[in-house]
Amino acid sequence: MAHLFQPSWKKITLLSASLAAIMMLSACSKQTETTTLNIGYQKYGLLPIIKARGDLDKALKEKGVNVKWVEFPAGPQLLEGLNVGSVSFGEAGEAPPIFAQAANSNLVYVANQPAAPKAEALIVPKDSDIKTVQDLKGKRVVLNKGSNVHYLLLKVLEANQLKLEDIDVVYLPPADARAAFEKGAVDAWVIWDPFFASAEQQLGAKVLATGENLVSNHQFYLADRKFAEEHPEILKAVVNELNTTTQWVAQHQNDAAKLLEKPTGLPLDVLNTSISRMGFGVKPISNEVAKEQQYVADAFYQQKLIPNKINIQAAILATP
Repeated sequence: MAHLFQPSWKKITLLSASLAAIMMLSACSKQTETTTLNIGYQKYGLLPIIKARGDLDKALKEKGVNVKWVEFPAGPQLLEGLNVGSVSFGEAGEAPPIFAQAANSNLVYVANQPAAPKAEALIVPKDSDIKTVQDLKGKRVVLNKGSNVHYLLLKVLEANQLKLEDIDVVYLPPADARAAFEKGAVDAWVIWDPFFASAEQQLGAKVLATGENLVSNHQFYLADRKFAEEHPEILKAVVNELNTTTQWVAQHQNDAAKLLEKPTGLPLDVLNTSISRMGFGVKPISNEVAKEQQYVADAFYQQKLIPNKINIQAAILATP
């Protein structure tokens, strides 16, 4: 009777083999399934250069990762996009991630560019009678509230034995601030590149103080915490490409400026000046950089710009 069951066992064996093959194909399919990395970027900076060159897209495509680029007008909007999940990775200066973390955002700090203190400054019109920071007492100073330069202003005043109450502070975003600066509606402007370089070269603005010896002015690369924890290998590849690109930019500043000419609408001389003041190199967050960022956060809390004290270290991506 055994021979009567043999065909059935063959069928069962074949069926099992087929099921195993299907399961293996399914597993392979899941392994090769394309992951999408949504990158938030602004018109100026390292990320639009990387987008234009296309090397990151190619490198990640080989790893089964599709890159989608999403443009934002500024850092705060970009980090809001990170918070709601429209992007998983992006770049911002020192201030936006502090405000985002204070609002219980899910961001983590992944990496940063070296300090670029000369890329922001306190400037006055070319025909201004103001010669020193001390001359600003009682004058109208315009800046973007809660930005990197807000911290710069605090440090500049402190270094010159002045307080925020000693000046008349006007809060405006860069475009409106420039208009007020050009019209003479304000006496001074605290601003960052490329707006700073543009004001220098197009308006003849004079520099009262840069961030040198006062602030660090880092650019940070940030990610959604869940994405960072689930895809460390992707973020590692991104940081490597960012670092490689900054080395290229350092050696090919004019070529990099040409890539930013169209998106920013700024002339090459302005962009070349701005790029020359960048920090070159992208590395994971060090303890020293985390401490410096903590100083900024504490200063913002003291000025009641954020509602509660925050711990920067709690938002630093843990690296293996």
